[in-house]
Amino acid sequence: MSRIVRPYGDTTGDGMVQLSFTLPVPHDKRAEGAALQLAAKMGIDGAMLVHAKPIGESYTFFVVYGASTHLVNLDEVQVVERDYPHLSPKEVNDAVREKLGRKLTVVGACIGTDAHTVGIDAILNIKGVAGEKGLEYYRELRVVNLGAQVAVPDLVNRAVDEGADAVLVSQVVTQKDAHLHNTREMSAAFREALPPGKRPLLVVGGPRFDESAAADLGVDRIFSRGTMPSDVASYLVHRLVFTNRETA
Repeated sequence: MSRIVRPYGDTTGDGMVQLSFTLPVPHDKRAEGAALQLAAKMGIDGAMLVHAKPIGESYTFFVVYGASTHLVNLDEVQVVERDYPHLSPKEVNDAVREKLGRKLTVVGACIGTDAHTVGIDAILNIKGVAGEKGLEYYRELRVVNLGAQVAVPDLVNRAVDEGADAVLVSQVVTQKDAHLHNTREMSAAFREALPPGKRPLLVVGGPRFDESAAADLGVDRIFSRGTMPSDVASYLVHRLVFTNRETA
């Protein structure tokens, strides 16, 4: 079976893709020509302009359609695969109770100016997401959700006070790489406040994170789009229970 693939539009291997973007120019014929020129430079052959709409007086939103000249070799694709078993809530509870002998404490927050709690709430709140219960549903997990716009020093202090085994941080705001700056500030603060054997597990998540950048950002794990509460719970048990990682 071929490991080289092209996008699929109307027929197999035709390479057809749809791309949307905004240019900082008023909507006119020159703007439409600029959009098609940009598409061509991005490797889209025979690009067609299928939509153009002014955004105020100085910007235009475009949708173009055409054939990508690029191929993808699936054998060269690098992703972060799950390297731990996926557990049910019962399996998580049993493992924590039998092997840890106490409840596992999780502190969660949105840090910096990020006021978007939908991500952290989906993972932590008992109502969860997409029919799956959040970590509050797990009897052997003690969850402390600090909510939005939590200052990093406050997060560190609360994590210490609660004896946190793990700290979960959600970052949705990404303008000017705010999610990266905030994550590095958080990891540095925990390194300064606690020695290696006493630090909680640091986990961050959000739609714009690169899951392979954990080491660069100074955290233990990054979760991106599509993460479910059970994914996080299974990881916490893998790192904090089955591998006997000491955090307190």
